[in-house]
Amino acid sequence: MIARLFRRGPDRRRPVAALHAAIAAAARQPGLYTALHVPDTVEGRFEALCLHVYLVLRRLNRLPPPAADLAQELVDAVFASLDANVRELGVSDVGVGKRMKKLAMAFYGRARSYDAALDSPAGEGDALLRAALLRNPLATVPSADAAGLAAYVRAAEAALAQADLASILDPGPPFPDPGAFGAARANEERPV
Repeated sequence: MIARLFRRGPDRRRPVAALHAAIAAAARQPGLYTALHVPDTVEGRFEALCLHVYLVLRRLNRLPPPAADLAQELVDAVFASLDANVRELGVSDVGVGKRMKKLAMAFYGRARSYDAALDSPAGEGDALLRAALLRNPLATVPSADAAGLAAYVRAAEAALAQADLASILDPGPPFPDPGAFGAARANEERPV
């Protein structure tokens, strides 16, 4: 399977396209929007996509070759898709470049803040992660509580840490069910 990554032609793009589709599907899971309160808006969906792409890239960049090559191809595929979506929204050709630069800066800024949080010791890292989530996917949610989304991110990172390149490609990244984290958070808050 991994040898297919080095072939030329359309077969080479298939693993990246399938991985991109799996990540996009994970970013569209209803539980992110219902249980974890990510806004179901264009911006909220962009934030969910960024978060899931970031988590997969984080894992790919920790795996041996050819994972880093796949990571770069994934970034290229994600931004090509975003470019197509921006054009579909009716942004003029002149404005697409500016919009794409802004989206790239947003993505890499979020990646830096998520990295800082996930690379920090537990207590400090949890606070940094909740702050990053409140600044980004939950920024427009009044009285947002990032605990459930932070727990989801930690669980997704732990599941991905156990995955090798072959399992990330097929059956796809092992993202947990986001709905379970909203329910777990609600149960924690109920008085006994």
